[in-house]
Amino acid sequence: MGNYPGSLGWGSPETGWCSVKFPFSVAVAIGIGLITLAGYFLNIPVLQTLRMALIEWATTLAAVALLVGIANLFTIHWNKLTSGKVGGLYSAILIVSLVLTLGVVGWFGPTHTYSKWIFNNVQLPVEGSLLALLAVILVVAGVRLLRLRSSMLSIIFIITAMVILLATGPLFGISVPGLTELRSWIAQVPAMAGARGLLLGIGLGIVAAGLRVLIGSDRPYRG
Repeated sequence: MGNYPGSLGWGSPETGWCSVKFPFSVAVAIGIGLITLAGYFLNIPVLQTLRMALIEWATTLAAVALLVGIANLFTIHWNKLTSGKVGGLYSAILIVSLVLTLGVVGWFGPTHTYSKWIFNNVQLPVEGSLLALLAVILVVAGVRLLRLRSSMLSIIFIITAMVILLATGPLFGISVPGLTELRSWIAQVPAMAGARGLLLGIGLGIVAAGLRVLIGSDRPYRG
């Protein structure tokens, strides 16, 4: 099933050979997608078994892809460290952290005290710092936007960001009356409405992308 001679379809214009890899991959993708989708809506034992098997295969492949990505990341930073390029210190920190975390979690397990200590005292503080930095960056971006183009939306954005920051972390410990209630209202009403709209749009986009793959209009699996 490799190649067959012909003048139609896919192939190389120099050799005149056409590959059947694309039609076969399309048929496999459409078949797997239809079986998995039908297993969610039809209570047929065969479809349920096939659906669970396909989902387990996909989970296994995703885990293998994650391991390949980790190995590739390690290789890139190891080469950067041994070649003496700029930023080798950061590569060394990443490699040591990666090996140490994998060793502790792999040896003691993810629920051990040592593993939880790494998560609570290393990962959580780093995530909190990045989120705090992101908030400051958003305020700076809002100020720059206000300087470049003063509009009602940019003014609302910068005022909202300042209210959220001042209500979350009061300046010099001084709490402004009513600011906490205003922050709660912003988070629960406008922000929640926007988040739900984004989630709805993402869901519709995923459905549209899935339908394109099922009908063979979009083929991200060709290679």
